[in-house]
Amino acid sequence: MKNKYFGTDGVRGLVGRLPITPDFVMRLGFAAGTTLVARESLPVGERPAVLIGKDTRVSGYLLEAALEAGFAAAGVDVMLCGPMPTPAVAYLTRALRLQAGVVISASHNPYEDNGIKFFSAGGKKLPDAVEAEIEARLGEPMGCMDSARLGRARRINDAAGRYIEFCKSTYPNDLDLRGLKIALDCAHGAAYQVAPAVFHELGAEVVSVGVSPNGVNINDAVGATAPESICRAVLENAADIGIALDGDGDRLLMADASGKIYDGDQLLYIIGRERAARQGTQGIPGVVGTLMSNLGFEHALARLEIPFARAKVGDRYVLELQQERGWPLGGENSGHIICLDKHTTGDGIIAALQVLAALRGNGETLAQACADLAMYPQRLINVRMPKGFGWRNDPALLAAVAAAERNLDGRGRVLLRASGTEPLLRVMVEGEDGALVATSAEEIAAAARNTIGTVPPPPSHGMG
Repeated sequence: MKNKYFGTDGVRGLVGRLPITPDFVMRLGFAAGTTLVARESLPVGERPAVLIGKDTRVSGYLLEAALEAGFAAAGVDVMLCGPMPTPAVAYLTRALRLQAGVVISASHNPYEDNGIKFFSAGGKKLPDAVEAEIEARLGEPMGCMDSARLGRARRINDAAGRYIEFCKSTYPNDLDLRGLKIALDCAHGAAYQVAPAVFHELGAEVVSVGVSPNGVNINDAVGATAPESICRAVLENAADIGIALDGDGDRLLMADASGKIYDGDQLLYIIGRERAARQGTQGIPGVVGTLMSNLGFEHALARLEIPFARAKVGDRYVLELQQERGWPLGGENSGHIICLDKHTTGDGIIAALQVLAALRGNGETLAQACADLAMYPQRLINVRMPKGFGWRNDPALLAAVAAAERNLDGRGRVLLRASGTEPLLRVMVEGEDGALVATSAEEIAAAARNTIGTVPPPPSHGMG
């Protein structure tokens, strides 16, 4: 059964509209808390506890308080770590032996949005079965424990230091970053305090941008979703390399000294190539990508005799396939890179360290490490669509796709998919001929817009 509130990355939406309202988030905290209490068999006298972290959106204060109240009402203790990257919450939940971790973030979305996502005690995304159980409890009235059994809250003052040391521990002991000048863009987001410290303490000279959050500037023309920002920072500061994170610190793009951007596919290739050279193909049994992963990336891995498999778009699906196959490396071209031998989830800082370790170990630049990787031109266009639009069966849209596939003549591919986090239809065309790719994508997007323009709006549910 499809969840009503949980999407591919937790519960997300526009602040002030269901489900991102104070009353709903408090009920979500209570439902999650009662689910944890029911599922856990703790020693007598030990109380269930969760960790709550957030990014730098102004709405984080409101939602943090609402979640805290809901958990406390359910008899669950709350530990607060303030602004902290999503993967840091996953790590700290596991390190502190807590029952769950909660992140208040809408990742790469603008500040007007926010969301709630959960990690299990093991630092992994919450299983579907647990999400379904929380959904079911949301339909029940909210209660409250008696005063003696209410949860308590306290702050974890050393959370940042713990996470910084964990990130540094994933970098080889025999290497450092001395002599390297890094431009680092933290998107005015959750990593603004910890990321500069990680790279600096490993020896790099760090020039930081996007480290002055004010509650409303997260992801605003900075970070991994605005690569021109890191390009500019690299060139203006004559940096050797650029690192751009997104608002919650789990997505990564990099730039070389010339300002050229390297996406998730290219960075994952660098990591996989280095590990194959160091460990042999037996040490890297395969790499997981997604339906959006570039064909050139797949072909380059094949030349290295590294198996490749595609998951549905979304880091949770990449992770699921990695676990199913027992493959340590996986990721998306958007910059989510998961190194399961280093962490339980995607982590932008740790992924960057794995790329830097490959480059430093081989004495290479990003361009040199990608010399054998020829990326196919891709064109991605987002088309806003109403809820429930039947794009899979629309005749005009299907005809436009068929025409594009005929023109590509087996030398490319077309992919349409609905976003899991936004009301968008994503149109992607990829192929050898860049001009044909761009034209085909525009024609399919135009067909989608024309059809959507004839779809009647959903019925009003006003108060009048």
